[in-house]
Amino acid sequence: QVQLVESGGGLVQAGGSLRLSCAASGRTFSNYAMGWFRQAPEKEREFVAACRWSGGSTAYADSVKGRFTISRDNAKNTAYLQMNSLKPEDTAVYYCAATSRFTLATMGSQYDYWGQGTQVTVST
Repeated sequence: QVQLVESGGGLVQAGGSLRLSCAASGRTFSNYAMGWFRQAPEKEREFVAACRWSGGSTAYADSVKGRFTISRDNAKNTAYLQMNSLKPEDTAVYYCAATSRFTLATMGSQYDYWGQGTQVTVST
C-alpha cells in the first residue's frame, strides 16, 4: 500500500502561482510513477501531468503545457506540481496518484493509489 497526501492548494489570483506537494508513505516511493489529475465541479476528472520513477520523463495535458511542471524528490518521498500563470479554468480539486507501471501513465485507470485531493481556486 502507498498512502498519498496532497497539500499546497488554496486561493490565488489569475496569473499567480502555486506549488502542490504530494507526500507518499508506505512502499518504496521511487518504485512508482506519479501523476496529477484534477476535477472541476460537474466535470470529469482529467489528466494534468505525469512523470516516471526517475522524474526524467514527463507528460502534460495540452491545457497546462508550458505553465505547469511536475517533479519529484525520491529522497523526500514527495512529488510536486508547480503551477504558474494560473487561469480561472484551472480551478479544481487536484489529486496525485501513484502507479507501478514503468511507462508514463496518462489515464486514471492506470493508477493504483490516490490522494484525497487539494482544492485550487483561481480568481479573476
